[in-house]
Amino acid sequence: MKHLKILFMGTPEFSVPMLKAIHESNHDLVAAVTAVDKPAGRGRKLNKSAVKQYAEDKGIPVFQPKNLKSDEFLKAIESLNPNLIVVVAFRMLPEQVWSYPKYGTFNLHASLLPQYRGAAPINWAIINGEKETGLTTFFIDEKIDTGAIINQVKIPIAITDNVEDIYSKMLPKGSELVLDTINGIAENKIETSIQNNTENLKMAPKLTKDNTKIDWSDSAENIYNLVRGLAPFPLAWCVLINGEDKIHCKISEVSYENLSHHKIPGEIYIKDSSFLVAVKDGFIEVKKIKLSGKRLLDTKDLLNGYEIYKGSKMQ
Repeated sequence: MKHLKILFMGTPEFSVPMLKAIHESNHDLVAAVTAVDKPAGRGRKLNKSAVKQYAEDKGIPVFQPKNLKSDEFLKAIESLNPNLIVVVAFRMLPEQVWSYPKYGTFNLHASLLPQYRGAAPINWAIINGEKETGLTTFFIDEKIDTGAIINQVKIPIAITDNVEDIYSKMLPKGSELVLDTINGIAENKIETSIQNNTENLKMAPKLTKDNTKIDWSDSAENIYNLVRGLAPFPLAWCVLINGEDKIHCKISEVSYENLSHHKIPGEIYIKDSSFLVAVKDGFIEVKKIKLSGKRLLDTKDLLNGYEIYKGSKMQ
C-alpha cells in the first residue's frame, strides 16, 4: 500500500478524532489547515480551534489562511506537495486547492448524501424525525456536498437521541470511515457513485433564529423532535408570557403525550409540579428550561422559586 502525503483541513472538536486517526496511521500527515484564532469571552482572548490545539500538541505544522486563494497559501500547498487532502468540518474550498492533489480532495459529511446537504445535517435529520442517518466520504467538486460518493456508514437514530448522542455515535465511525477511504485510495480499491439529484432531497440549512423557534400550534411530535434536534446547542426557543412579563427562553428537554383537550395551543398548565404546554394534539412537558439571563434549570426547580400565573402561555 502506498503511503500518502495528506493535508488535513478542519476546525471544530468533531474534526479532531479524524485528524488523530490520520496522525497515528502509516500515512504522512504533512500539515493541518484550520480557522484563524478568534477572540472570545469578556477579555476577548484569542481562542485556538480544537484542530490547532491537537496539531500543536503533536508537533504537526499548522496553517491558518484568511484567504484560501491567496498566493501565500497556494505556495504553501505547493511546498507541502500533498497527494491527498482530507476535509472534515471546514469551509468551502476554491478549485485551485481541491484540485491540486494527485488523488483529489475528499470530505467527510455527517449525513447519508445526497440527503441533508448543508451546514447542519445532524440537527435536521433529528428535527425531521429520521430513524437513521450516517456519514459519507465524497470527492469535493465545484458545488457544495455534491461530489462523487466514495463510501458511507449508517447510524441509527433512537427516539430519545439528541444531537449530542448522534455526535458521540459518529466520532468513532467517522475515524474508521476516513481511514478506510484513505487506504482505499492508496490501494486503488475505491469505486465511486454519482449522487442522485432527481429524487426528493431534504436539505440541512444553517440554523437561524427563525428556524429554531418553537411553533406551539404544531404537533407534539414535531415540537419534541425540534427540541432534541437543537439540544444541547443552540437550543429551541420561544417567549414565555407570564402576567406582564415577556421572557425569552430556551428549552433543552421535553417529553410529550398525545391527548385530546380543549386548551389553546401554547397555554401553560401546571400539574403536580409538571410544566405542561398545550399543543394541538396533546401536551408537551417542559423538563429543562433557561430563562433569559438565567442558567438552565429543571422545571421542577424553576417552579420552586418562580410563580407561573393563571393564563400564562408560550408563544
